[in-house]
Amino acid sequence: MTETGFNRGPKIKVYLASSGNVEGQPWCGAFVCWCLKVLGLKVPAGAGAAANWFPPERVIYRRGGAMKRKPKTGDCVGFIYGSRIGHVGFVDRWTDDFAITVEGNTGSGHGITREGDGVHKMRRLASQISLVSCWIPR
Repeated sequence: MTETGFNRGPKIKVYLASSGNVEGQPWCGAFVCWCLKVLGLKVPAGAGAAANWFPPERVIYRRGGAMKRKPKTGDCVGFIYGSRIGHVGFVDRWTDDFAITVEGNTGSGHGITREGDGVHKMRRLASQISLVSCWIPR
């Protein structure tokens, strides 16, 4: 899936609508929202904003802090963009050194971006990941 323009495209419009956002807005959080809603799962208020996926009671990993449990497939990963959590995706696989993630509104390069061209599977160093939260009942 790729964009047809700046944060626009038929599928992106569906993602954005699932979170109450409109075309033209960053859509990484909307992608996560849409995926969980398709599964019938709960999403946070303001799900279109990446930072809202990490309330303290759902955080299982914080870089530099204790890990409550090893992140699993489907957990949400948060990345600093600027000075705050500004990008979110999913864990596909977690190791001690890196994670394979699935992220919407990102590019195929190695940097953290929330203005990319589609949904991509990425290899992220553990040092790039700021937070992990759990929204899937385990």
